[in-house]
Amino acid sequence: MAHIPDGVLSAPVLATGVAVTLAGCAIGLKSLDHDRIPQTAVLSATFFVASLVHFPVGPTSVHLILNGLVGVALGWAAFPAILVALLLQAVLFGFGGLVVLGVNVMNMAAPALVCHFLFRLAARRDSRRVTIAAAGAAGAIGVLLTALMVAASLAFSGKEFIGAAKLTLFAHLPVMAIECVFTAAVVSLLMRVKPEFLGLRSTEAAYA
Repeated sequence: MAHIPDGVLSAPVLATGVAVTLAGCAIGLKSLDHDRIPQTAVLSATFFVASLVHFPVGPTSVHLILNGLVGVALGWAAFPAILVALLLQAVLFGFGGLVVLGVNVMNMAAPALVCHFLFRLAARRDSRRVTIAAAGAAGAIGVLLTALMVAASLAFSGKEFIGAAKLTLFAHLPVMAIECVFTAAVVSLLMRVKPEFLGLRSTEAAYA
């Protein structure tokens, strides 16, 4: 699971997560325009709901993350959006924890930001097919990077967690495939009906 519970990680890993999350949220809130607040709220709610649906994979379970989609649409604002969603999940459902909240946000929001920049590079080509393919890649990369960061967080907290770290990577392989297809489909739809939601030009002719 991408939600690491309290009492597992070492102090240096926890401190790193808090520092990265605070910095990311500060930049995200500073760059967040008032007219983008509803969009950020919608994606935060989508992230919140998607993460509640768990699927069994071997001895563990995984859930949709959708941080690739959140990153594609929000950029730096992904940090506060994911923070709010994970905080509510920890308080209301006990997913993750409060002490480890910074690390959990970092592990999901930092990959979202990487996906944002990669998607923007592809979108500059003004090709609909390339943009949709980049969105699908962002969906998969977001999950992959999150799984890697969760695994690293566990591995750096003690050798006894290396087995769990490897299992985390393996368990998220099917999630990568699902989110690749889902993110590409959502972005394809938004390009037709509301491209400004993605920060893209509103003319369909721009994507020949």
